[in-house]
Amino acid sequence: MSWQTILAIGSGGFIGAVLRAYLNGLISHKFPHDLPYGTLGVNLIGSFIMGLLIAYFMSTTLFSVHAKSFLSTGILGALTTYSTFAIESFFLLNSGHILLAAANISLNAFGTIFTAGSGFYLMKYFLKS
Repeated sequence: MSWQTILAIGSGGFIGAVLRAYLNGLISHKFPHDLPYGTLGVNLIGSFIMGLLIAYFMSTTLFSVHAKSFLSTGILGALTTYSTFAIESFFLLNSGHILLAAANISLNAFGTIFTAGSGFYLMKYFLKS
């Protein structure tokens, strides 16, 4: 991996991590609940945007490998929060909130796949128009 790619991922990661903290806090403040909606929100948003980007990247040569790495691995990799999702799910299970844990796991696992696919097909639709 070139130093330019590493720099692109790192700088994108900085932006994504800051964006994650901001959006997670914003969503958690607007929707206070035992279910970690902030983490769910950033995972759904990030997955949708990833679907949009990948579909767009597949249709154009406009973006360099560095730009693709900056946006996907950097920003979106740091924005989405699998490790946070995992520990929050563990804490829900460990504290006996089995139904909330199951909801959190299901919504994150299936919701992110659905939103990634939705973003992908939405971009494919707009590119045909």
